[in-house]
Amino acid sequence: MQITLDREFVREAARAADRTAVPLADRPDEEPAGVAHRGLAHRVKILLAAYRSPDSALHGSERAVAAAVTHLAALRALQTPSGLFAGGDNVQSPPDSAFTVNDVCDAHVIATGGGPELREAAAALAEIAGAACESLRTGGVHTPNHRWELCAALARLHRSFPDARLLDRIDAWLAEGVDIDAEGMYSERSANYAAHVSNPSLLLLADVLGRNDLRDAVERNLTATLDLIRPDGTVETVHSRRQDQGQRFPLAPYLAHYRLLAIRTGRGDFSRAAGLAAAGGIEDPNLLAETILTPDLCRTLPEPAPETLPRDRYFTTARLASHASVTAHTVVYGGSDVPDHRRIRSGLACDPTFLRLFAGEAVLDAVRLSRGFFDLGPFRATDMARLGDGRYRLTEALTAAYYQPLPPAERRADGAYEMVDEGRFSAAMSFGRRPRDEVTLTTGVEVEIRDDGAELRFDMAGPRVPWALELTFRPGGVVHGAEPLGEGRWCLSSGTTTYRVGEDEIRVEAGVHSGEPLAGPDQGDVLRYDPGQDYTLLRGTDATTGERVCLGGFGPHTLSVTLRAGRTRERVQE
Repeated sequence: MQITLDREFVREAARAADRTAVPLADRPDEEPAGVAHRGLAHRVKILLAAYRSPDSALHGSERAVAAAVTHLAALRALQTPSGLFAGGDNVQSPPDSAFTVNDVCDAHVIATGGGPELREAAAALAEIAGAACESLRTGGVHTPNHRWELCAALARLHRSFPDARLLDRIDAWLAEGVDIDAEGMYSERSANYAAHVSNPSLLLLADVLGRNDLRDAVERNLTATLDLIRPDGTVETVHSRRQDQGQRFPLAPYLAHYRLLAIRTGRGDFSRAAGLAAAGGIEDPNLLAETILTPDLCRTLPEPAPETLPRDRYFTTARLASHASVTAHTVVYGGSDVPDHRRIRSGLACDPTFLRLFAGEAVLDAVRLSRGFFDLGPFRATDMARLGDGRYRLTEALTAAYYQPLPPAERRADGAYEMVDEGRFSAAMSFGRRPRDEVTLTTGVEVEIRDDGAELRFDMAGPRVPWALELTFRPGGVVHGAEPLGEGRWCLSSGTTTYRVGEDEIRVEAGVHSGEPLAGPDQGDVLRYDPGQDYTLLRGTDATTGERVCLGGFGPHTLSVTLRAGRTRERVQE
């Protein structure tokens, strides 16, 4: 079978590398002051790839080599006696150093294949890699993805400097099993770490070790990610357990992985995703090096498969549903870790957003429900049930307690009782030994997703407490039909409000079925988002920004909210 190369892809990758490499090569002897070790290694890899690539403006350039050598001297100066690198929040960190050594080893492969002009650079790279080898072999980690980054560094070291002990250490880490569930999500559920760490690391390990099971894990993750791609060219992050939760993460970092597996498997859906990832142009300066290290990337993509709409997906472990149609893209989420762990913590999924809606240029970024109940924060579902096609129910029961006197047998004459965290606060009260009077607030949100939006029904039962439903629209549009509260906030107390961007719009209509009337714009104490004491105690917040339409009142309440996506021109014609 004849193999055809995608010359334009390689040229675009070279242009992306040149945007970083050419300015560095123009100052080949300039000391790279203030650049961290990961940045130094990354620059070396880009400079050497540009030197090797016929499509780069620096092909065969002595200035590129000189700049690489200058950066290597700076990198070696940051290496401590242990071989690990200085700098960063994580002191003497094997995984942080592994990121750097991965680039060092890739650069070594590029340099050793580049002729005598790169001999000095290859020797310096070998020295740096050798100094770090033992600390990486014996070092530990503190996040799930670090295991695979560290294993990838060990595999790259073995690739260039064979050592059976490195393979033994890789086997010890891999024996724990890759942390990917049956639906293709890694345990951290993070687009950022899947794209930048887990997927590239496992693909490298698959190639070096001949482990097809590791490549299959990446293919499963990429398959899952297909249903997380949003109309704005980003990947859904509301369910993430890492720093990218609540942020927009572009599809572009997935380009190399979708492209490589599309070429190796012939999957047209991966080819389509690769095209989407490259739609805004190639910006990653690292991609040129990847075309040298993995020549398969340069081959022509298979024919992209057309997108099938409408399309539904429900991830049971993450409790995340998505529905895509030609009119709207809707996401419903009920998988927060906060109800189980009763705290906001790095490594937990904490985002209280439970619905998003994309309607062309009009985007409803977040729907959140805030309650004034013992400062326990906004609604985060403890359970999400799939009721049928496009229908889901999110539920939460929050409980706080008032504590009775200790039983006689538990009392102490000195009044020194055990310091206990009772879920809201800590005190020397031996809470677990006391009778308690509980106060409970239950909330149910039933969502029916439709091709043009969603129907929501809220049931709030318990004491009379204030609540506020906040709908945050992405900036760039105009709110019609709601009363302004100032600072980008609006009140919807009756009727319908519309958010329009150009000809795209999202209409919001609310109706009360039981309970008091909705709050008016004069009730600002009700119409506010409360992040809860885990944030306010530290004078922080996880509040959204944008055009925020608020509905509120005092529960108990039963109400419905209708969200409809549409086009203003179509409505006028009708």
